[in-house]
Amino acid sequence: MDKKRILLVDDEKDLVETLTFRLKANNYEVIPAYDGQDAFDKAKKEKPDIIILDLMLPKMDGYKVCGLLKADARYRSIPIVLFTARAQDSDRKMGEEVGADAYVTKPFEPQVLLAKIKELLEK
Repeated sequence: MDKKRILLVDDEKDLVETLTFRLKANNYEVIPAYDGQDAFDKAKKEKPDIIILDLMLPKMDGYKVCGLLKADARYRSIPIVLFTARAQDSDRKMGEEVGADAYVTKPFEPQVLLAKIKELLEK
């Protein structure tokens, strides 16, 4: 079975490294990105199976990245999990408006994130 590919986007390098370790241990391939523009470019080039996307990013925020990808028929079907410390209802609503498939707040339980990834990949 091919490994599912996850585009993991966060400007906190330590978090990306920690999550990459956890995801690889669960048999996922991880493509890291550290800013919104890099995330957008890698999503188009790599066509990952799922995207874990922080909101507060340099160059382009997560809402914009999500909205641009969901507006393009070629990338619309890639599930996107917004992964952020922003937990207000207005943030969640904005996430829904740009087409995010799920919303996970930091600090987070790794098992919750892994369960959400598995659920979205099985749709």
